[in-house]
Amino acid sequence: MKSMTNERDLIVGGQAVIEGVMMRTPNAYAIAVRKADGTIVNTAAALPKWSDKFPLLKLPVLRGGAVLLQSMGLGIKALNYSASEALAEAQEAESTEVEVALTPAVIEGEGDFAGLTGAIPGLFPVPTRKRPKDELKKGGTAAAAGSIVFALIFNVLLFIALPLLLTNALFIGAGWAVPAITSSSNAPAAVETPGASGRIKNGSVTAESGPWYANLFSSVRGYLRPVRPSVTFNLVDGLIRMTFFLVMIFSFSMLKDIRRVFQYHGAEHKTVFTWEKGLALTVNNARPQPRQHPRCGTSFLMVVMLVSILLFSIIKFDSLLFNFLVRIALIPVVAGLSYEIIRLSARKESGAFFKTITRPGVWLQNITTKEPDDSQLEVAIEALKESLKLEPKPGEPELAPLS
Repeated sequence: MKSMTNERDLIVGGQAVIEGVMMRTPNAYAIAVRKADGTIVNTAAALPKWSDKFPLLKLPVLRGGAVLLQSMGLGIKALNYSASEALAEAQEAESTEVEVALTPAVIEGEGDFAGLTGAIPGLFPVPTRKRPKDELKKGGTAAAAGSIVFALIFNVLLFIALPLLLTNALFIGAGWAVPAITSSSNAPAAVETPGASGRIKNGSVTAESGPWYANLFSSVRGYLRPVRPSVTFNLVDGLIRMTFFLVMIFSFSMLKDIRRVFQYHGAEHKTVFTWEKGLALTVNNARPQPRQHPRCGTSFLMVVMLVSILLFSIIKFDSLLFNFLVRIALIPVVAGLSYEIIRLSARKESGAFFKTITRPGVWLQNITTKEPDDSQLEVAIEALKESLKLEPKPGEPELAPLS
């Protein structure tokens, strides 16, 4: 039996967690987790929109940044809940708690309102050793906050700082560097390093005789001199960043625990497709659905890579430090623009251009999603059903526009 048309207009999204799935509808969210004894537990709650309190966040681009921030907080909350439930039996049997180890992982999600929860590399709690209950309770909040801080620092270093430094060094070493504009219009293109044992000639670094540590320092300093970013520079920078991302995703997919998360990721996608096609939320209907979804966080990340290449080619400085700082400052803008592209590509009437942009992300989901079993589909379906229960029913006051 198909549900009412206006109900099926609701856009849903979600995130895979530890032995479970978090699903979010426009006004609520629910987390369902499979416990060690085979039972399913869940929790659900209404989730106010930031845009209702701050109407400015309804504007294009701004809403994308707001969704990403809210989704990060909700994602950490979902991971903490799933970790506590998945480990409950072990805690009761041993009368001890389990320490949470911060292990980098990519927990993917998809959706419009909060489906981008897993759109950045996050942190995955895993059991390591026992510790007293009081100690765990005191450190729970700190661990969650530490997860967010660690993930942000990890992303900035791996996906912004390192690619920029490597690209800068590559262009200088290969002699492709466009010299930065100096205060003197007559300054020569080849710049020498004063007072050092190495020189830069014709855009490349050469070393002179001297102590090895002086030569090393001189070489490193030479490769870090300012290079004016061009479209080619940012293209190489983006390719290096994308390579890091692909290597990280592929490496994580080889881990047994992460593979189960990817199976729940696939279950989430199949459940969302079942809902979007107007079918009853059953395992039999969800099983044949595809596990790759265009609004997945993986697609979002791939779009982020492309948008950043274009944006960083427009906004640039003749300073390596300023170029690094502007990349950090533009993260909300890049996220907002990418969010709008994902929204447009998800519309049935959207053109081939937007669908083509998100196609690489759909291909990448062959790695970040795995075929789930029926028990995992059951968990994802329960999470969506519980979240839908908290949505206003027909006849209740109208919801705010979804646009």
